[in-house]
Amino acid sequence: MTLRRRGEKATISIQEHMAIDVCPGPIRPIKQISDYFPRFPRGLPPDASLRSPAPPDAPARPAAASAGPRSPSDGAREDEEDVDQLFGAYGSSPRPSPGPSPARPPAKPPEDEPDADGYESDDCTALGTLDFSLLYDQESNALHCTITKAKVPKLMFSRKGLKPMDHNGLADPYVKLHLLPGASKANKLRTKTLRNTLNPTWNETLTYYGITDEDMLRKTLRISVCDEDKFRHNEFIGETRVPLKKLKPNHTKTFSICLEKQLPVDKTEDKSLEERGRILISLKYSSQKQGLLVGIVRCAHLAAMDANGYSDPYVKTYLRPDVDKKSKHKTAVKKKTLNPEFNEEFCYEIKHGDLAKKSLEVTVWDYDIGRSNDFIGGVVLGINAKGERLKHWFDCLKNKDKRIEHWHTLTSELPGAVLSD
Repeated sequence: MTLRRRGEKATISIQEHMAIDVCPGPIRPIKQISDYFPRFPRGLPPDASLRSPAPPDAPARPAAASAGPRSPSDGAREDEEDVDQLFGAYGSSPRPSPGPSPARPPAKPPEDEPDADGYESDDCTALGTLDFSLLYDQESNALHCTITKAKVPKLMFSRKGLKPMDHNGLADPYVKLHLLPGASKANKLRTKTLRNTLNPTWNETLTYYGITDEDMLRKTLRISVCDEDKFRHNEFIGETRVPLKKLKPNHTKTFSICLEKQLPVDKTEDKSLEERGRILISLKYSSQKQGLLVGIVRCAHLAAMDANGYSDPYVKTYLRPDVDKKSKHKTAVKKKTLNPEFNEEFCYEIKHGDLAKKSLEVTVWDYDIGRSNDFIGGVVLGINAKGERLKHWFDCLKNKDKRIEHWHTLTSELPGAVLSD
């Protein structure tokens, strides 16, 4: 207690002043915000519902039974009830009212609302569909895949097209193809990239060369849709797979398929069916030039020999036995590719009757600067060959002045060949 002198004016501290002015009654705990907005783990309880405002013609609240003076605690309690009615305190049990209250309608069960981010609810809904067509040209050993568009599906939640991948809600989609088993850069094809769209239309045809009837029986085409990102790794959107045995030769089949999540690849099967690549060779004996015309048309699915996942391939040909060592011919080098196209032709002057004693050796190499070139693979055609290699050579000898093309699988070793450049 503060002492003061006689005749001195009494002073009151600011704490005492605030206590007198602001807290005239007993101090009560302050209600927290959670009291007005309760949270329930699985929605509102069945007996809780929003309190609708009273209609204009509703009767007024009945007066208090006693007309006596109201205490401060009674006024505070009524203020609490008004606040609770205003904010809707659903967690507390209803307070008894002095008058009869109208019966409440039964609470409706909460309806299932679509998940705003529920892209995983359904693969077709989430990832979109893809329209494309496939054609196997048996005569030219080519598989043509025409990527048409990402079709706008009938989606739930008012979503259309592909799944958005970028911050702007769009994507930069492109399509890439692989042949399974043995997926690698050698058999990878891709379309151009379309910017800022979820409904891309490509109308682009991608072609695999050197596809045989055996490939059509055992291989599967994987079609993947991805989003190109300049600053990060490209993102996967969805894929679909088509077994090539479903296709009929020389017949176009159209597909409209829902994209699926990425599926694992059986790498053990890939190793057992690994190849060095394929080469398309044309043979023709020209009666006019009195010589054998050897055409190196193209290669497909070559093995990657460089660190960047590609090769710099070129082709060499020999007519064995080569006593004078003058039969060597070499194509130009094609930079950074596993599917080079050469379209070069060489002529060996030789009598038709002597071809039965000869064999044609074709080798594919990877060009390197500053060190020895790498051997990719090769093939030998001749009277001592087997299978398709023997048939190709025999057809050339049998049909003069007729150009005969055939795909051959490269092998890692050649009998009697010198595997150094």
